[in-house]
Amino acid sequence: MKIDLGKNELIHFVGIGGIGMSGLALIMKGLGYKVQGSDIAYNRNIGKLNEKKIKVFLNHKKENIKKTTVLVISSAIKKNNPELVEAIKNNLPVYTRGDMLGHIVSFMRNVVVTGSHGKTTTTSLVSSIFTAAKLDPTIINGGVLNLFGSSAKLGKSNWCVTESDESDGSFLKIPFTYSISTNLDSEHLDFYKNIDNLKKYFLKFIEKIPSVGKGFICNDDQNLKQVLNKSKNKNFYTYGKSKKSNFQIINIKQTTKFSSFDIKINIPSKKKIIKGIKIPMIGVHNIQNATAAVSLAFTIGLPEKYIKLGLYNFKGVQRRFSHLFDHNKISFYDDYAHHPTEISSVLTGVKKVYKNQEIVCVFQPHRISRVINLKREFSKCFKMADTVLLCPIYTANEKLRLNFSYRSFAKLIIKNSNVKLILVDNESQLQRFIKQNVFGRKIYIGMGAGSISNWMKNLKNIF
Repeated sequence: MKIDLGKNELIHFVGIGGIGMSGLALIMKGLGYKVQGSDIAYNRNIGKLNEKKIKVFLNHKKENIKKTTVLVISSAIKKNNPELVEAIKNNLPVYTRGDMLGHIVSFMRNVVVTGSHGKTTTTSLVSSIFTAAKLDPTIINGGVLNLFGSSAKLGKSNWCVTESDESDGSFLKIPFTYSISTNLDSEHLDFYKNIDNLKKYFLKFIEKIPSVGKGFICNDDQNLKQVLNKSKNKNFYTYGKSKKSNFQIINIKQTTKFSSFDIKINIPSKKKIIKGIKIPMIGVHNIQNATAAVSLAFTIGLPEKYIKLGLYNFKGVQRRFSHLFDHNKISFYDDYAHHPTEISSVLTGVKKVYKNQEIVCVFQPHRISRVINLKREFSKCFKMADTVLLCPIYTANEKLRLNFSYRSFAKLIIKNSNVKLILVDNESQLQRFIKQNVFGRKIYIGMGAGSISNWMKNLKNIF
């Protein structure tokens, strides 16, 4: 389906406050389109939209779209949303974010990053290398890049670096020249129903790699390796710690400030080793993400000095092990990890470099369905922590029954992760506990995709 949008169109984004929707709205505004939107509450993303003179209604009402000619909806929008109902009633064209994003980036030389985890960081690392090489790409990301203070940036070149959302299958709608697949995990099963269906979608994604481009796929991920074995399209390179990788990670060293490593390259056109790569991040998962970015940058011919410079000067992404503040020599961090694999990866990285410190994980589960589907996986993912402060589930408006007691979930974590665990009922209780426990050698890490980020930031005010 082809979109032909005239510059006199008024494009309305329903759920514009989301990180993905706000980023796309900013890009389309920069391209000259008239955009507006609506959401249920004010947030920082809406603040950035207001700065760019984009009108945002803080409610969902049919009156909001009386001059609208095109409607864009996020995956969170329900079918009974009054703006969507009104648009259908008036025969307005309605597109999902994935549809609209696909059409916008189809005009560009597009790098698409997908995967169950690490998409935002990997997209940001590629963007940092491209920026260091002065390619000036358009960037559409799922998190706020500290380098730009935004999740989106309109560049002047024909390059576009895009994070592609696999949560609803829309990553298949985005055309690309180059692609990165970071991993494949049991995530978003509310949409896919089972991991076999998820693998089928990733297989379709890999089969889409064009002859004039290239795919880059993590060779350390067992699920992706299974998908690769079924792919008839062989136009890809692999990366990872595995010796069979085209871009093999070797000589890893980690400190609290930096990780360093080398990459052994084995592709038909070149065999060499890039030595002394440094990134200001911890964790093997981030080294893998950086290697994906290096693989792509090297393949398209960017000089090694720009690749290293872009990684060394990487400014990070908000909510990816972000340092908030220190008190009594105790550090407080904020992280977006909300899936067992992500939690385990972050804690493993922290344990590796923060030796002889008590690691306290302040965890807020995100979505009842995720806790139900991954109950056992969650119970095992805190092994590298010493203490877990378990907060109430952030439901994200899900109205499901948990079907087991929260206390039994807590006991399962204690048993399978071998940690001390304290149930926290609300933010006030968290603040009281922290205030009484800011002594010794500790590091506090807030984890989750809900309100836990604000809870962690607000802790600074209690001292």
